[in-house]
Amino acid sequence: MSTGRHTKEEFDAAPWHGKTRKYDIVKEGVIAVVVVSVLAVALSLLLGSPDDTPLTFKGWATSNSDNFYATAVSELAGTSGTATYGAPYNKAADGLNVGPLWLQKWAGASRPIDSVNDFVIAPLSTQVLSTDIASALATWKAATAKDQSTWATNYDSAIAKVEGKLSDVPAGNYGPVPALAQGLTDMAKAGGLDAALLSQGGFFQTDNTKQILFFGDGSYLDDAGTAANLQGGTWGMMNETGRYPGQAWLWLYSFWYQIPPFNNEESKPIGANADAYIMFLMGGLSLGLILIPLIPGIKTLPMRIPIHRGIWRQYYEENGIKRRKH
Repeated sequence: MSTGRHTKEEFDAAPWHGKTRKYDIVKEGVIAVVVVSVLAVALSLLLGSPDDTPLTFKGWATSNSDNFYATAVSELAGTSGTATYGAPYNKAADGLNVGPLWLQKWAGASRPIDSVNDFVIAPLSTQVLSTDIASALATWKAATAKDQSTWATNYDSAIAKVEGKLSDVPAGNYGPVPALAQGLTDMAKAGGLDAALLSQGGFFQTDNTKQILFFGDGSYLDDAGTAANLQGGTWGMMNETGRYPGQAWLWLYSFWYQIPPFNNEESKPIGANADAYIMFLMGGLSLGLILIPLIPGIKTLPMRIPIHRGIWRQYYEENGIKRRKH
């Protein structure tokens, strides 16, 4: 053991003979809690949290009925984002991967969702329908899967060709699909679709997965996110809504989405699988932070880069503590 090390240990172990000051830690803690509580309540009352009205299918179908109608058709045709997403909702795609690790594919469809039945047919089946819509629903249910696919695909493609302008869609072999889409649009405008989707899981239900997925298949949710500055390009992961602050600690995650190659969804393999890569990246960084005391070289940095000795230079000099040489 070096002389410097021995001297330091003796100094640390010796009784304190310097000046002392009375300190009431309980009083200090109570004052801190009271002050912080008062400030928190005052700022909450002054600034508050945005009380924006919730997004609903009624609002969507009323404000942009054509987009809702076209989205309903895409659900029937199996071309919507939900229908083609893959695990955990279906097996339509392999999902994200990190090199040879196909996380979604291996997890499987643990939360199966059939966009045709869950989003369109089942909700319509719960309603008292007009004669035309009821007849269209009966025709759809009685048809073969091939016929259903042909009708829906034809109509979905026709809508896509005219860029969503329903009035410009030419006549074609669409079967009962136009009537079904109109029936669902009317149901949404009346406010019945929100409850119908929520009640599919039971009376007491707090799982809004289906509603969120359906919203995401159209432009309604995306437009609302843009208006509230919640898109990735505006660091929306950190925001609550608009200019209000949200979970600031999420900047660690949101940061990566702002830089290449993570911010380019078209670049492969990283950009196209950014979510998975960032999850692994943040997992590794978090694990590194947890394991700092065990990582050789890192835990001894304060001894090898003694910044603290410069800050407390006078203290060490007055007490005769010499820097140990390495």
